[in-house]
Amino acid sequence: MNHSQIAGSVTPASALAAGNVPQPPAPGVGRRQRRAAETRLRLFRCALRLIAEHGFPNVTVEDITEAADVGKGTFFNYFETKDHVLGVMAEVQLGKVREAAALAGEGTQTIHSVLHQLVQRLAEEPGRSPSLARAFISSFLASENVRALIKRNMQEGRKMIAEIVAAGQASGEIDPCLKKEKVAMQLLQTAMGTVLLWSLHGEPALEAWLEDSFQHFWRSIALSGKE
Repeated sequence: MNHSQIAGSVTPASALAAGNVPQPPAPGVGRRQRRAAETRLRLFRCALRLIAEHGFPNVTVEDITEAADVGKGTFFNYFETKDHVLGVMAEVQLGKVREAAALAGEGTQTIHSVLHQLVQRLAEEPGRSPSLARAFISSFLASENVRALIKRNMQEGRKMIAEIVAAGQASGEIDPCLKKEKVAMQLLQTAMGTVLLWSLHGEPALEAWLEDSFQHFWRSIALSGKE
């Protein structure tokens, strides 16, 4: 698959942040839908801030709704449980993969650069603090519904990453003998595993962990002479 084919396969991430969090809908969306999306976004942002400050177990639904200035009942219009707030992360991460695929499709950057940026961006939210990273991980492990959501999004994201890898193989950056699907899985393991280990130690800075992990990952897949 060439660069233009990758770009054509990417769906718009209008409901996802170009940066860190889900965006409100475009102005053309109805007022009721826009207000609902804005409320969900506010709840997510407040939950993320409180969890980073106090730790997941110490934050209640009441804390989140008070910070978001909405009633407790409103919370359950958008999220089944407190754990499901963290499930929004699956949407955020998938949006970042879509953006990386679009960037690869443009052909203006090397695939090395695209994948390097993607690993860094996937670690942005959980990387705000070790306690927040552990909260994400424990939530995913504890909730079957959240795990199912994460799994679906990871499967879709892995397919898009595989096509980025295929573009790197076509451009001569990545070893063409490697299976693109396995390389895609390896990249996700690199990003997620690094965040997990960092969350247990906290030092050095996550950026240093990610850089070291990515360089090892790239050397394992790069075509000889492209390391």
